[in-house]
Amino acid sequence: MLLQLKNIFKWVNSGGQRIFLLKDINLTVEEGEFISVMGPSGSGKSTLLNVIGMLDNFDEGEYHFLDESVHTLKEKHRANLYKEYIGFVFQSYHLLDDLTVYENLEMPLLYKKYRSSERKAMVADMLDRFNMVGKKDLFPAQLSGGQQQLVGVARALIAGPKLILADEPTGNLNSQQSEEIMQLFKTLNQEDGVTIIQVTHSEMNAAYGSRIINLLDGRKIGD
Repeated sequence: MLLQLKNIFKWVNSGGQRIFLLKDINLTVEEGEFISVMGPSGSGKSTLLNVIGMLDNFDEGEYHFLDESVHTLKEKHRANLYKEYIGFVFQSYHLLDDLTVYENLEMPLLYKKYRSSERKAMVADMLDRFNMVGKKDLFPAQLSGGQQQLVGVARALIAGPKLILADEPTGNLNSQQSEEIMQLFKTLNQEDGVTIIQVTHSEMNAAYGSRIINLLDGRKIGD
């Protein structure tokens, strides 16, 4: 088992009332799964992803990741955990504009105490794998949306995460670029054994997953 959420609640207080963002979520994810999370806007999809990615706290419940009880961990320990095991891919790429493709890819490795020679080799490997050797010195603004998202995926992968969390990863891409990214996820899942959880509005993208979870108003209504 990779992770388990037990009776997770998350709320905000507004005008003396609790507004629930997540209500009593129970979810178990095995290593090697490819899960699509669907639901209308405001249903809690991104909140769920952020909770799984340890970017958001929750108010009640338990979260177990590998052998750690996330809900009992201090902030710093949690941050180490997600840097070690989780890669994020966002809709809006989240690349650093003033860094080259090479530097964007190297960034996650700087947190991890790799030696300079190891970093060079790992970045070279990713550039090669994503056919981007010729673009390594370009800045994000000089790339198409599809290329920026490829860099985003490569950056999420570079440190060898167990889990990739993707929030509308093709939201800003045309259909050909979308398909390329989804095929890439499929390969990563099937050949590299990376567990993937993606939030998507697209039935077509969701179909790449082996399991679909539906949310409505912060509740899980189907799995």
